[in-house]
Amino acid sequence: MDRRGGYRCRGFLLGLADFPILLGIKLKLLFDIATLYGYDVKDYKERLYILYLFQLAFSSQQRRNEVYKLLAGWQGYSNSLPNNVEEFDWRIFQQEYRDYIDLAKMAQLLPVIGAAVGAIANYKLIAQLGETAINCYRMRRISALQILEP
Repeated sequence: MDRRGGYRCRGFLLGLADFPILLGIKLKLLFDIATLYGYDVKDYKERLYILYLFQLAFSSQQRRNEVYKLLAGWQGYSNSLPNNVEEFDWRIFQQEYRDYIDLAKMAQLLPVIGAAVGAIANYKLIAQLGETAINCYRMRRISALQILEP
């Protein structure tokens, strides 16, 4: 009986550790994609773009529509941004992300099937984020080319 309790406790602790590790992997993916497309990830405005990509991938449909419009007009929007990072609305970002992944991550805590569900959920979440980021950077490149053409 004690052994099973210990295994459950370790499983629960691993489940808790999974969230920040997965978040780190997602952010690393976004930084790598931005770098591959030639953007400077040390720039504060580029980091905001990355966070908006994150929101686009993991938000409600209503919020996605708002973020998409913002990203589609990023060139103009980024020029109007102040140089102060404190004006970013972290609460909306955190709540939308939390609401989006709650069900998938809660299923991970179920005994027996939690690990399999978690692996599949993590894979799909990362794939969705990667696809969203690649498409947004393509959109951004095309938009920049259209601005340059007479």
